[in-house]
Amino acid sequence: MFEQLESRLSEALRKIKGISQLTDANMAEALREVRLALLDADVSAEVAKDFIEKVRVASTGAAVLKSLSPGQLVIKIVYDELIALLGGHKAGIAMAAKGPTVVLMAGLQGSGKTTTTAKLALHLKKEGYRPMLVSADVYRPAAREQLKVLGGQLGIPVCHPEDINDPVKICKTALHAMKAENANVLLVDTAGRLQVDEEMMAELEKIKKEVNPNEVLFIADAMTGRQAADIALVFHKRVVITGVILTKMDGDARGGAALSIKSVVGAPIKFSGIGEKPEQFEVFHPDRMAQRILGMGDVLSLVEKAQEAADEEEAKKLERKMSAGDFDLNDFLTQLNMVKKMGPIDQLVGMIPGLKVPKDTTLDNGELTKIEAIIKSMTKEERKSYTIINGSRKERIAEGSGTEINDINRLLKQFAQMKKVMKTFKNGGGLPGVPGTKRMGK
Repeated sequence: MFEQLESRLSEALRKIKGISQLTDANMAEALREVRLALLDADVSAEVAKDFIEKVRVASTGAAVLKSLSPGQLVIKIVYDELIALLGGHKAGIAMAAKGPTVVLMAGLQGSGKTTTTAKLALHLKKEGYRPMLVSADVYRPAAREQLKVLGGQLGIPVCHPEDINDPVKICKTALHAMKAENANVLLVDTAGRLQVDEEMMAELEKIKKEVNPNEVLFIADAMTGRQAADIALVFHKRVVITGVILTKMDGDARGGAALSIKSVVGAPIKFSGIGEKPEQFEVFHPDRMAQRILGMGDVLSLVEKAQEAADEEEAKKLERKMSAGDFDLNDFLTQLNMVKKMGPIDQLVGMIPGLKVPKDTTLDNGELTKIEAIIKSMTKEERKSYTIINGSRKERIAEGSGTEINDINRLLKQFAQMKKVMKTFKNGGGLPGVPGTKRMGK
């Protein structure tokens, strides 16, 4: 996710960091690199232009702090503006102060709307709410049946009036059925089309008038880039979108949708889908996403996943070790088994600061098995102090683990980089090498 954008921005910011004195010339060159990185990520040209202008103005008017070099100050400003571009702060579902909460799900066909509706219901169920599902899609074959099956798998009630084929009447029936199911949140999956048309928008307006939703969430395919923002704007003009859910964030998303949609529509991204499984659904945190885009990782999300996958004591131990930056290869080996329970490895790598993988490497949990074999082939002393591992030791470890010396070199290099970056988290550190950028959420 956003790998190409992260790579381009990291290169641009590396040049900025070394600037000892800001001039019009070097600032223009640095911001040009950032702008090109954004455009290459399929960010709207207008959004990219506005972003660069905000960074330029803020950099010009900011007083250079004693703890920051001029280059570091610019990086901090880029970081702050990136958070603002992504929405500023997390935004949950606006629950009704009294009576049931109604959430209207809208979007084009193929964006993953039906499965996302079920995922959101599961998320709300875990939060302690009592959701109910209803499909108002009477056009796509088996759409209503699909939602019924998903609800059954997740233990969530589904209103499924088989004898009604009018979308508005279906929604009205669902509102009355909530009391019998003891539900307090109704999620309405509306019909989509391959492209926006008048009939679909008119139907959405009628449904909205009938159910008077607390939220109108637009389901956007992250793979479509800035086009997602353009389509969202069309929906917004007709039914007023209150939030966005980005789907397929585990795919080859360049970032255009995430970085454009808030500026274009004004509605925040509230959740993101990161896989096909019902539990692969996350609250969207702008600050954490900005950290990942800038190569800082996402330790807070990693810890949260660990808390779900392990017992409380193990999760606390992971948090202490990672925040202190004093873990060794013994600790790392202990965490590997936990990581295997936390989900697909390719989704976790971006959360670990400093951890990079070679391009064209296929990431799966088999990679963890290889790393585990390498560490288990080390002596206790080598695991405790990896810096003693010289050439002859590497040959022995490679033979014992069935790997190549290059594999061992890569692991040790990444582990050293990880420890270095993790030191920035001690005492609430922020951007690596940039004092004063305390991590949000601490």
